[in-house]
Amino acid sequence: MSKDIKILAIETSCDETAASVIQNGHEILSNVVVSQIESHKRFGGVVPEVASRHHVEAITHVIDQALKEAELEPADLTAVAVTEGPGLIGALLIGINAAKTFAFVHDLPLIPVHHIAGHIYAAQLEKPLVFPLVSLVVSGGHTELIYMKDHMSFEIIGETRDDAVGEAFDKVARVIELPYPGGPHIDKLAQAGEDTFDFPRGLMKEDTFDFSFSGLKSAVINKLHNYSQKGIEINKSDVAASFQASVTDVLTAKTFAALKEYDVKNLIIAGGVAGNSELRRRFTAMCEEHKVNLQIPELKFCTDNAAMIGAAAYHLYEKKHLADLRLNGRNFIDIEEYAF
Repeated sequence: MSKDIKILAIETSCDETAASVIQNGHEILSNVVVSQIESHKRFGGVVPEVASRHHVEAITHVIDQALKEAELEPADLTAVAVTEGPGLIGALLIGINAAKTFAFVHDLPLIPVHHIAGHIYAAQLEKPLVFPLVSLVVSGGHTELIYMKDHMSFEIIGETRDDAVGEAFDKVARVIELPYPGGPHIDKLAQAGEDTFDFPRGLMKEDTFDFSFSGLKSAVINKLHNYSQKGIEINKSDVAASFQASVTDVLTAKTFAALKEYDVKNLIIAGGVAGNSELRRRFTAMCEEHKVNLQIPELKFCTDNAAMIGAAAYHLYEKKHLADLRLNGRNFIDIEEYAF
């Protein structure tokens, strides 16, 4: 029998300090996440310097806890994986330097992982990926449609031309005075509202798989400003529901157009916004109607975590995609650089 591959994975790309031990690319032996949401809430968003300081305070404890929960010693590990980017450069460097130090001290291979590849491979933690597939990546900094013929084969077929969908959620939440992070609060508020405002659906009828959400964000702000000037009371639940309906209409229309164009029957929804209840409901219903195999990670694996990094790292290790101690953080990396 071949030896089990046990990878210690580290993720510090934004405001979660996370470490996990993943066996054979899908078995979760441990998964530790320390969130910084309460620290950043008062600022209405992530402050990079504050995030970096919190990572410094937490990183060794998180790694120790991940090994403890997995009941492993460093000598039991096969390799160490870490998010190389994209992300906040200061935050990335904390995880990378911790990973490099751990790999050097314990003489372990070092695997650099693309953060978005991690989000896609979060789906593998529940069941194997089936190819070819299309992945819709929806998070605070990314909105992309990615075509995959096989493991670690990435082709971007559509992306946002301006705001990512997660950014739009946070900005709209701010203008209707909801706490940070805005996405979950809009999701909850929208459940009590209706799509009465009929906000624009950017690029939905255009012959492109690209997205645009800046016009939607501006439409919401302008509507609220107009109502305020006229002294009209605004129904925040209807604003949230109308905004969410616009986003979901665009995402489903573009994604199913891509599935048809590429003749694909397997779909992954990845990233923090994949936790949105209306998005999950709409995609589930449409995939059942069109007989498409849908994979959406459970909620705790939609947001940033290290288990997803370990899942992706398994395939990089198989392909001998390793780094040496010169590994550095990069705040932007095109995922196609990781394509094999």
